[in-house]
Amino acid sequence: MNFSIFAFLLIAGIGAGLTSTLAGLASLVSYPALLAIGVPPVIANVTNTAALVFTGVGSAVSSLPELRGRGKFLWRLILLVSLGSIFGSALLLIAPAATFEKVVPFFIIAAGLLLLFSGRLPTQEHRPGEPARTLTFGQEAAQTIVIFVTGAYAGYFGAAAGVVMLATLTLTVDQPFIVSNSMKNLTGFAANAIATVIYAFTTKIEWLMVIPLGIGLFIGGYIGPIIARRLPVQLLRFIIAALAFLLAAKLFAQAYL
Repeated sequence: MNFSIFAFLLIAGIGAGLTSTLAGLASLVSYPALLAIGVPPVIANVTNTAALVFTGVGSAVSSLPELRGRGKFLWRLILLVSLGSIFGSALLLIAPAATFEKVVPFFIIAAGLLLLFSGRLPTQEHRPGEPARTLTFGQEAAQTIVIFVTGAYAGYFGAAAGVVMLATLTLTVDQPFIVSNSMKNLTGFAANAIATVIYAFTTKIEWLMVIPLGIGLFIGGYIGPIIARRLPVQLLRFIIAALAFLLAAKLFAQAYL
């Protein structure tokens, strides 16, 4: 690998890390970057997944203020997403993702709309000093199922999985939006780490390209939460939803045109 490719992937990684932590859409940048330098699509997909693990590390370190004190729920969240991701990966072997590619754009649009308009609904977020609301058994069971299914989607198809997870957390978790975004970043790390382990034994990963891309993703992943803290919540919602709609339009064109 020459210096120009290393620098290109490093810069692409920083951009992807930012879009990942801010909007859950890293693959809008990193995956096309790998394709641009001639990496075949399947290898580019698994190499991109391996590199995305570094975004999770960077964002987790940077998001400690938002995640502190929520360990019990975070472990449960990671477990559910991990199990869902494994299930989704297994399902992919039975029913190829292409089977549902015509449905995915509408799924992403729905997630974007939920994010865009959930801020206009009466908030369920608890305020500082208030005790967190206790979920009923039925509510907790529903939350468990929804988070598991979202994790399965991440392992199965993956497109805009971060946006879908953020919409899920916004609707089911009694926390401020910025905290839900930090949790989304952590679940992305879990899903990508599991997928990378599976890919490492079943397919080829271009590890030399993971290095510059991963460094960039770590940097972008670390910076992203810092920027998110300074953006108005409604603006952040709008940015995420707008990027989700762009990706949905791209996938719609691929599926129908």
